[in-house]
Amino acid sequence: MKKITSVIVLFFSLSFAVAQTSCATALNVDLNSTTTAPAFTSENGVAPTMLCGLGNGTAAKGKWYKFTATQNMYVVVSTFLPQNNNKDTRLIIYSGDCSALVCVGSNDDYNGTNSSQITFQATTGTTYTIAFDNKYSSSTFDFSVMEGSAPGPDRLSFTTQAVSGIAGNSYNCIADMNGDYLDDIVSPVSTTQLVISYQQTGGTFTSTTYTVPNTTVLPTWSIAAGDYDNNGFNDLVYGSGSGVAFLKANSDGTAYTTDRKTQNYLVQRTNFVDINNDGKLDAFACDDNAPNRYYINDGTNLNHIQGGIGDFATGGNYASNWFDYDNDGDIDMYLAKCGQGGSGVGGNIDQLHRNNGDGTYTNVATAANMANPEQTWSGACGDFNNDGWVDVLVGVNSSSNGYSNVKRNNGDGTFTSVTAGSGYDTFYFLGREHVAQDFDNDGNLDVLGSGNNIMFGDGNFHFTPNPNAYNLSSYDRPIGDLNNDGFLDIQNGTNVLFNNGNTNKWLNVNLQGIQSNRNGIGARVEIYGSWGQQIRYVQSGTGFQNMSTIVAHFGIGQATTIDQVVIKWPSGIIDTINSVNPNQSLLVVEGSTLAVNSFNNGVFSIYPNPAKNVVNIHLQDNSNVTLKSALVYDLTGKVVLSTNDVNQPINVEKLATGTYILSISDTAGRSYPQKFIKE
Repeated sequence: MKKITSVIVLFFSLSFAVAQTSCATALNVDLNSTTTAPAFTSENGVAPTMLCGLGNGTAAKGKWYKFTATQNMYVVVSTFLPQNNNKDTRLIIYSGDCSALVCVGSNDDYNGTNSSQITFQATTGTTYTIAFDNKYSSSTFDFSVMEGSAPGPDRLSFTTQAVSGIAGNSYNCIADMNGDYLDDIVSPVSTTQLVISYQQTGGTFTSTTYTVPNTTVLPTWSIAAGDYDNNGFNDLVYGSGSGVAFLKANSDGTAYTTDRKTQNYLVQRTNFVDINNDGKLDAFACDDNAPNRYYINDGTNLNHIQGGIGDFATGGNYASNWFDYDNDGDIDMYLAKCGQGGSGVGGNIDQLHRNNGDGTYTNVATAANMANPEQTWSGACGDFNNDGWVDVLVGVNSSSNGYSNVKRNNGDGTFTSVTAGSGYDTFYFLGREHVAQDFDNDGNLDVLGSGNNIMFGDGNFHFTPNPNAYNLSSYDRPIGDLNNDGFLDIQNGTNVLFNNGNTNKWLNVNLQGIQSNRNGIGARVEIYGSWGQQIRYVQSGTGFQNMSTIVAHFGIGQATTIDQVVIKWPSGIIDTINSVNPNQSLLVVEGSTLAVNSFNNGVFSIYPNPAKNVVNIHLQDNSNVTLKSALVYDLTGKVVLSTNDVNQPINVEKLATGTYILSISDTAGRSYPQKFIKE
């Protein structure tokens, strides 16, 4: 029996090898199947000599396969599979008889990888020959032959334009640096030189070179911008391989002083964020080799603290992303971890830090199902299904623990993976920069990420890559509206990729904090309209390395009006603007809507007004909203009364005499303010 088995195994091995010797003996493969191509050995056949446009000459050996189309269809032949781990393959497809082959297509280095992939239109009854060679690798690999869909037109195109003055290094920054609410481009050129390319009307730039006191470090790993002294001009933090330095703008933004911190450590992502919510921006720095560090702003100095927000002993901390994951009104932090650089076993486990409301944070990643083991350099965080809860795309820069993972926020403190069927389950690119923005202004967040491409979201956790990758660097690509046309552009090296846009409408929201920090970093911006709702969190420092715009950008598709814009400031103040026209940049000053001289919001009325003991609420007959809860503010923006029962009179007897704002929220999350007087 053992001898018979050995003969059978040998017979099949020989048959498998012989079947691939040439076009004439190509091995049949089935549609919608995956085949393992064995290593190139002396038994394998001759290499294809008709290369159909491939460069770099012929190889020594080849493998040959074939399949016959049973109907008219698009077919995708690909080695771009996770199990191949980016093996270097070269692929050619022919039709016709082996004595007279006709080129159908060829591919090498698909979308910047070492893999190969071809999509072509197959005709019923036609036999297609698939050939690989060993020009770059002789190892075994898998390939798939799958039914595909017709390649569509590009979802969005960009026009590349060189901009003089941009340094073109990997640590540029996009932020408004002169207080005109137009995004500028910041280039740290050297430890003593800073160039700012100020945006002018129409997308041109005027560059100014500043001599700065020696920072001794450059932002070789990350950069962030924010106004940490609340003087109206943004400052900078440099994250380097040996610590951080701060550049602080003077009172008119025409010069900078340097605050080089003495701590020596390998910095990854940096952010400006109000960690303790005292109205002053602090700075956070991911430490690659130790617990994280942050610099608490006391109004004069930025004071170094280590530990308490990411305490893994040997670090592995790569990107911090600050937003309110549990919608409890304070800012939490998702920490993407890599686990390389000496971080040790477990250093690649992502963390989710819940804000306890008292200046301390607790890692709840395990309970929240966010203890992801991927080699994550950054994650794209945003509300991908527009339900009011921030979701996370866990991006990866190494496939050792798998590929990108889409996590849906369940609204109960937990997340669920919805990667299957999302598009990321077949998108095997790696990369360090992942940022969520709405590039095509259709109202759904997209992701600029790995593969030098944009994954376009449909609002239901389905993402589709642009058919052609963009001509982008893998690292230097901060985002902002660099010609003020309402479509987001990408700075890349010494160029700007200007978004050619479409007919979709948009809204940019700029904030000016009063009780909160000047930038409004940490604020939640909500818009409501025929599409439902959208939310954005104002952040400084997203992705892994770059600094993108602080502006809250929304696309609204073909909607003609925005019913309501709501800003929930870190201070607790809520500003509401009704009936906002699209295609504009809106500036909201904290508390500005609280002083509007209005005693009628069109949704409900209150009586008596002036009131002495109680306020009654009367829903107007033409209103189709359901009221849920109420807050009462004084004219400084302080909450002085709250209730979840708006079906009963609101007792205002204990309020001091004066004017107040009653803000009532409906079940859809919209807020309606109305002024009343307390006698």
